[in-house]
Amino acid sequence: MPLSATFQAHLESGATTLARAWALTRQDGVVMGFTDHDRDLAFAGITFRADTGMTARALSQTTGLSVDNSAAVSALSSEAITEEDISAGRYDGAALRIWMVNWRDPVQHALIFTGTLGEMTRTAGAFEAELRGLAEGLNQPQGLVYQAPCGAVLGDAACRFDTAHPDFSTVVPVASVTGRRLFRIAGLSGFAPRWFEQGRLEVVSGPAAGLVGAIKGDREESGVRVIELWTEIRGTVLAGDTLRLVAGCDRRAETCRDKFDNFLNFRGFPHIPGEDWLMSYPTRSGLNDGGSLKS
Repeated sequence: MPLSATFQAHLESGATTLARAWALTRQDGVVMGFTDHDRDLAFAGITFRADTGMTARALSQTTGLSVDNSAAVSALSSEAITEEDISAGRYDGAALRIWMVNWRDPVQHALIFTGTLGEMTRTAGAFEAELRGLAEGLNQPQGLVYQAPCGAVLGDAACRFDTAHPDFSTVVPVASVTGRRLFRIAGLSGFAPRWFEQGRLEVVSGPAAGLVGAIKGDREESGVRVIELWTEIRGTVLAGDTLRLVAGCDRRAETCRDKFDNFLNFRGFPHIPGEDWLMSYPTRSGLNDGGSLKS
């Protein structure tokens, strides 16, 4: 971004007082500021804390599409970034901005990097996070895949289904938890068995609030509903914590039509020929009337 005239003059003076500042914005909306200066700095409505041990390697930005060669390094702190939050995935894909700032006058600052946190590793009470630039998003697959199942995710902009409807989601307290994968819930008699299978489990309250799991199974045992996840939720869920369950979608055309009444927004191709049809060929036997081939 263009530098202000005063900041440009400061850089050209030959005697600079520069520091760097980072702002992390997690996907749950939490914003955290850090700086490698020895005092807190404040600008852009963010306080950048100096006592976190946050540092960064030399920032190397290129014009290509490769990941920018940089990493953020910090000691784990109970008041800043904790090991528990990293394990819970709260920093996965967090947005990151880095500024160069005149610490004598923080109003003089310039944004030098915008991107996201990539792979994070933890060793000996510290963490290291890869920094990924905006061009990283261009490496993702684009466009539609021609396949029979729907390519949308239930409730997204392509699907357009309102998952907040009371027939398709509910907020309930959990009765007991086994291994962070099995959740026993009472009071789901209004929903058919397997209604939430292949759906979402969102933790609403408790230490793991904000975390999400994919539902593998939904069954009844002795009058109690058992919700099983594909993988453990990456946080502690206690009896009494509340969960939001969202109905499952297996992305078949029949499910979209009969369960959700949303076939107009179906993003699959249920009538595309299968591999058997592609391998079929004409034969002398059978009916040869000029119609379509049958495998």
